[in-house]
Amino acid sequence: MTSSTLGPGCVRDTCALVLGSLFLLSAAGCQSTEGRAGNSSRAAAVPVKTAAIQRITVQRQVELAGNLLSPDQAKVSSEVAGVVRQVLVEIGQEVRAGDPLVRLEARELALALERAESALRQTRAQLGMHGPLNENDQPPPDEEVASVKTALATRDDARANAERAENLAGRRLLSPADLLTAQTRLKVSEAAYQSALDTVRSLRASLQDRRAAYELAQKKLNDAVVRAPIAGSVAERTVQVGEYIGERTPVATIVQINPLKLRTGVQERYAGAIQAGQAVEFRVESFGDQVFKGKVAYVGPAIDQTMRTFTVEALVENGDHRLKPGFFTKGYIFTRQDANVMAVPDAAVSALAGVSSVYVIQDNKIRQVSVNLGPRQGNLWEVLDGLKGDELLAASNLNQLATGVAVRVLAPGESEGAAPGATPRGGSRGPGQGRGQRPGQGAATRGDRP
Repeated sequence: MTSSTLGPGCVRDTCALVLGSLFLLSAAGCQSTEGRAGNSSRAAAVPVKTAAIQRITVQRQVELAGNLLSPDQAKVSSEVAGVVRQVLVEIGQEVRAGDPLVRLEARELALALERAESALRQTRAQLGMHGPLNENDQPPPDEEVASVKTALATRDDARANAERAENLAGRRLLSPADLLTAQTRLKVSEAAYQSALDTVRSLRASLQDRRAAYELAQKKLNDAVVRAPIAGSVAERTVQVGEYIGERTPVATIVQINPLKLRTGVQERYAGAIQAGQAVEFRVESFGDQVFKGKVAYVGPAIDQTMRTFTVEALVENGDHRLKPGFFTKGYIFTRQDANVMAVPDAAVSALAGVSSVYVIQDNKIRQVSVNLGPRQGNLWEVLDGLKGDELLAASNLNQLATGVAVRVLAPGESEGAAPGATPRGGSRGPGQGRGQRPGQGAATRGDRP
């Protein structure tokens, strides 16, 4: 009944009102959608700090793994036979060159020396040498030896008598028998003189022989005390008091422990980089992280055909004797320094599955770039390839970055809080991993270069 009372004008007004309301609601909904879209676009820009590529000087180094050796080791033996009366050293004791190690019974050797000395003095007396024994003194000339002087005088007297007898016989004042007697005496005296000379020459040779015998007996007596040929530490003692030992019996082993020699094998690709005088640093298990130093002394001239390495030896000072021969060592040989090397901060590097990446900012968007890193120096990584050197890098919120992601560069001092509701991208880190794995951890790509 109500509808029947409404006129056509009322119906048109009601429809216009409804359509207007719907239009307003639609307009409001569009404005709300546009607002949310604008807010979402602003939230997607990840705030990041930036880092520039730097230029540094890099010390090149080659890894080493080797053993410490004694540069000199002596197995000391006795040069004479005898009974051991004293052992003067123990294992680990330090000795100097010439220090006594073992004493042998010396009575028999002393008697042999006295006998040789007596024979030497006898020969010296026959040659007219009466001074103290001296290995440098020389016997007098043959004509000054007493026996030769006597023979010479006898010969001269016989020669004068023969000449006088010939004069007398020429004047028929001497019988032929007396002349023959004088001439015979001359011949006998000349033969005696020649014999005296031969005897003196024989004594000279005997003097040399008896002097050598005397010196040998003297040496054997001295060898009754076995002495250290080098300075070092006693590594082994092999005889006991009361034991009879023969000649060439080992009594002790001495190893030199200052300096020590570090021997290692270096890959053949570094043959042109290793030179004598280069510094070496290494560690041994017994002293944890303590670093020991040395210098390359010898570089092997040939390559091992099996291992493809060449031998390098370094000398290591060991004045405090803490290092011991046989220690296993790990360290580096420092070869050369390279200047003006491209490097990036640790904060700008991300690693995943052994692949290192950086995030280059270009037109407020990210471009992820894989890089090959060299050695680390402080908080900087050397970049071997992947960058030109003029790029600007993101250095924060790396776990939210990937190629194409929009970023907003933070001003100095501005907070780097992450955008609300942002989802991690790129896979370089997962939740709870903080900054994630760094190059050099796990499957790192670093390789030492000479």
